[in-house]
Amino acid sequence: MTYYYQLGKIPHKRHTQFRQPDESLYHEELIGTHGFSGLQSLLYHLHPPTQIQKIVWKPPVAIAYEESTALRPRHLRTKNIQKGGDAIASRVLLIGNADLQISVARPTEAMSYWYRFAHGDEIIFMHHGSGIVESQYGILHYRPGDYLVIPTGVLWRIIPDADIAQRMLVIEAWGHIETPQRYLNQYGQFLESAPYCERDLRPPEQLITHDESGEFEVRVKARNGITCYFYNHHPLDIVGWDGYLWPFALNIADFEPITGRVHQPPTVHQTFAGSGFVLCSFVPRLFDYHPQAIPAPYNHSNLDSDEVIYYVEGNFMSRKGIESTSITVHPNGIPHGPHPGMYEGSIGKERTEELAVMIDSFRPLQLTTQASQWEDQDYSSSWTNLTSGVTL
Repeated sequence: MTYYYQLGKIPHKRHTQFRQPDESLYHEELIGTHGFSGLQSLLYHLHPPTQIQKIVWKPPVAIAYEESTALRPRHLRTKNIQKGGDAIASRVLLIGNADLQISVARPTEAMSYWYRFAHGDEIIFMHHGSGIVESQYGILHYRPGDYLVIPTGVLWRIIPDADIAQRMLVIEAWGHIETPQRYLNQYGQFLESAPYCERDLRPPEQLITHDESGEFEVRVKARNGITCYFYNHHPLDIVGWDGYLWPFALNIADFEPITGRVHQPPTVHQTFAGSGFVLCSFVPRLFDYHPQAIPAPYNHSNLDSDEVIYYVEGNFMSRKGIESTSITVHPNGIPHGPHPGMYEGSIGKERTEELAVMIDSFRPLQLTTQASQWEDQDYSSSWTNLTSGVTL
């Protein structure tokens, strides 16, 4: 849940005359969700946003998922996934279902066009790198550890800082990404007990109005394909906007962990709620302080979801044989838990420095065929015949 925000010039009343210096009207655009009943913002353009000069259709790219395979824990070592291209072209799709797709990207260049996913919102977790997200809402700087939350109505592109290595975890959602309702009061304000609040959400910092002529491309992903729209005026010609719908950044370091005397369930780490999934942040924190506490998580069967964990950095208390950029996938049909020795070994420890992103999907996930080339084939047997491996 974002709050009300404004940048640039806007008229006193909505849907009233707002004139440019030459007395022509600015062109108002409403961007909103849930049929004008959800979050929305009003934007004011120099030119009508409907003036399309050319349309080019790029056919859908078939997604090849694995055929039926034995239900087992999976481990992907994504450290050496290929890099190159921009923030869209470099995406390597690894996991997905009808609600979301999970990719890793290692871009090396700026986007020359603007992009929009038409069916839902996106979260881009910036593991490494810095730069700017440029949209019709303004400029938003990003840094390592940022979640970039981009609503579907946003035209955006990422311009990385030069000579700074970039690595991104991308969650593309068929639906909207929201703050968990239990963190908000009846008025939409963050509760005192919430692990983050309005102060932690970073909106666009600066609105730059463009009035250039030329050929400008906007790519819209819809129905599994890309439609390229070309305009003869710059699409970021906004002089002002206000409302509740806008892209924002939340840094994982600003997520305040909730701890207790005994081990807390993963729900206390929830950061966002999506359609058919939740996203959680595991951050450095003090361990449980009951004198008989066992800090490592107990074996558990989450009966209604598949669990994906992306390991960012630190010393993850319950796993061996993983490394930074590892991704583990634990399906809902079988229990999972700490590796041998990690449960007992956690007793007496006071804190953890782990940093990880977890995605729980309420419908079964599938791995793509290209994900298999990075799979650790020994992972499923590592609880009974633990192999030596790299720890975080």
